Amino acid sequence: MIAAARSRAILPIRVQSRVVGQTIGFGLLAALVVWLAINLEKHPALFLKAFLIGITNGSVYALVALGYTLVYGILELINFAHGDVFMLGGMMSATMMVQVFGVGTNPSAATLWPALFASLGVAMVFCGTLNATIERLAYRPLRRAPRLAPLITAIAMSFILQNVGIAWKGPNFVSLPINMLPHGTVFSVGGITYTWDALIVVLLTIPVLAALIWLVQYTKQGKAMRATAQDREAAAMMGIDVNRTIGFTFLIAGGLAGSAGLIYAVYFTSIRFDQGFQLGLFAFTAAVVGGIGNLPGAVLGALFIGLVQSFNNTLSWHAPGSDWTQSIVFSILILILVFRPEGILGERTPEGA
Repeated sequence: MIAAARSRAILPIRVQSRVVGQTIGFGLLAALVVWLAINLEKHPALFLKAFLIGITNGSVYALVALGYTLVYGILELINFAHGDVFMLGGMMSATMMVQVFGVGTNPSAATLWPALFASLGVAMVFCGTLNATIERLAYRPLRRAPRLAPLITAIAMSFILQNVGIAWKGPNFVSLPINMLPHGTVFSVGGITYTWDALIVVLLTIPVLAALIWLVQYTKQGKAMRATAQDREAAAMMGIDVNRTIGFTFLIAGGLAGSAGLIYAVYFTSIRFDQGFQLGLFAFTAAVVGGIGNLPGAVLGALFIGLVQSFNNTLSWHAPGSDWTQSIVFSILILILVFRPEGILGERTPEGA
């Protein structure tokens, strides 16, 4: 009777706290919409420019965020080394393009496209193998350890890979001579030109997401991945090789990081040892915002984070500026974890409720 009375007393407090949280959330969202509307009215061309930049950057974040969400869906592990795998993939791509294929400042199409596709294949194989090796050596022995142990190990692996990047290429930027993607104009509105190199980055995200959804939903390996994510012990009892399934997931996630590394290198023309950690945190935030473990949610969250970053860096009316970008992004992460931990497209579970 005492316990029942306490439950009845606590329930109104929980309901009141949820109502307060929702009110705060809607208030912040309304303030954001008003701020965007005023910027659109005052500087429409600048707003369009920021929007296009945000969509392009968000597409790069999406390729990394998909790797985060794949691994979390299977192991419920935040693989903080994933961003650094992406960084090494970018360095491998730049090395292949410049030193192996000798792509210079004015490459011909006959030289450029074979170099791009060959570098993409090498980067994906390299990063996929690296990611699967990390899982085998660092995470698998801790499979039954308390959750804090693999999390700390993932952070340690991140710093190890950063040091590998420094030892390999040094502390300076690894640069490509030019942006090697086509630069033709797709459209021009109000003096703002959108070029093919940015559109290609955006369009690459769509088939990758479609292929992943097909893999997870309609293939035998995808069924094994979903069964392992739901209950590892039961999946093993039904004849599924759990270790092989988890290793395959890390392989695919690493391949995504390698493709993102190549796209980042050829689009932004430079990459450095610490950029994987920074971009990885943005991609992790994107995965949480969209609903970690949800593939379309990871892409949606990445586009949202890309737009937040671009609007803050580009808009002129009462925008905090680039110095505040990381603070704003991680404030969004905290707010999501407090008020909607399942993310935009995620589902609330008893554990996360």
